[in-house]
Amino acid sequence: MHPTEALGLYARAHRDAALSEEVLHHAKRAVIDWYASLFPGLATDPLPQLAQVLADDLDRGRAQLGDGRRATARAAALYNGAAAHAAEVDDSFRDAMYHPGAATIAAALAASQEAGANGLAFLRALVLGYEVSTRIGVVMGRAHYRHWHNTGTVGTFGAAAAAAGVLQLDALPFAHALATAATFAAGLQQAFRMDSMSKPLHAGRAAEAGLLAAQLAARGVTGSLDVLDGEAGLGHAMSDGPDWSQAAATLGRDFHITRLSFKNHIGCGHTFAAIDAALALRTQHGLRPEDIAHVQVDTYRPALDIACHAHPRTANEARFSLRYVVATALAHGSVRLAAYEPARLDDARTRELMARIDVRVDPALDAAFPGRRGAHVAITTRDGATLAHLQPDRKGDPELPLSDAELEGKFLELAGPVIGAAEAGRLLAQLWSLERADAPPGFVPR
Repeated sequence: MHPTEALGLYARAHRDAALSEEVLHHAKRAVIDWYASLFPGLATDPLPQLAQVLADDLDRGRAQLGDGRRATARAAALYNGAAAHAAEVDDSFRDAMYHPGAATIAAALAASQEAGANGLAFLRALVLGYEVSTRIGVVMGRAHYRHWHNTGTVGTFGAAAAAAGVLQLDALPFAHALATAATFAAGLQQAFRMDSMSKPLHAGRAAEAGLLAAQLAARGVTGSLDVLDGEAGLGHAMSDGPDWSQAAATLGRDFHITRLSFKNHIGCGHTFAAIDAALALRTQHGLRPEDIAHVQVDTYRPALDIACHAHPRTANEARFSLRYVVATALAHGSVRLAAYEPARLDDARTRELMARIDVRVDPALDAAFPGRRGAHVAITTRDGATLAHLQPDRKGDPELPLSDAELEGKFLELAGPVIGAAEAGRLLAQLWSLERADAPPGFVPR
């Protein structure tokens, strides 16, 4: 049996299986975090430009953009998927090196709105998308992550599985949806190694492509069922020929959606352990930038490869600058949206401190990746003292999870300035009761 078929059999069983209260709770947490990521992304490039390009597909259709504007389902999936990734605030599943929510929830929402599905059907579909896609990402492994952006590649499977769940595809059509999605999957890491607006579009295209693959499968379009494991398939073409035999082994028993990471800072998640360590030292020792002679950041290799900008000039580059975000944390005490505003980007204290920061790979922390995302920060003060902190996990990881209250705080902080505090509160209440709702969620401007 090919892995596409094994995953299809699980999808058929998932349709009739009861979801535990725990799984439903974590699914709702994922949706709340998705909306928290979506709203600040709406005004972030390239979303305004994308709306202009999609004009022919807007103000009609049964789906919605994040701002409440009507759209066709595929346009909504594309737009919302990009918006949910644009501000770099979205969830991740560490072992798959992947942000599942952006594309998976965008596709599940668009398909559910088009089909008139209820809230429980929407939640059930997005759980399916998370469970199937994260397993594909785990199998593809670190070899895939060397060149490919998993949110664009693996995200296509999350979107396809979620949309296929809404459409209630049987096992074989579901397998064909995944097979077609595989040949749509794309997204290169080089797209964000220099200043670029392309990265969010990876998530948007994954949402759109996955939805399209499911819609085609629902109408009888077939794909190559060996496209994951075949000799010219995804595993060989985009990884190191991994073993697919256990891809579906724990489905239905071990729910990956219960072990998501939610961002507690804004920017590249590979920098967050270093931010946490820097903030811990700042708080414990009352450090000011002028007290600091040198900062040494030791972490895992992808953090250096991806958060690579030593002298960021733009907000996009700053989000992917390990030196910038650590200096910002030490100088200002947080790395939130304000960290990427023009005044903060040009802040003299931050820039001066960046020149005193060195970064390097720690072999032990690198060996623990992707299952652990740690950093060690050592600060030498002007008076000669050395202060050090090891942060083995990031705040927001499963070992140090955001509480429901902290997640709500993140949502209200990021949604409130966009839709207003009262509307944000109403939407939050709606999201916590989704399993009882007659329709999928959606923000409707008043």
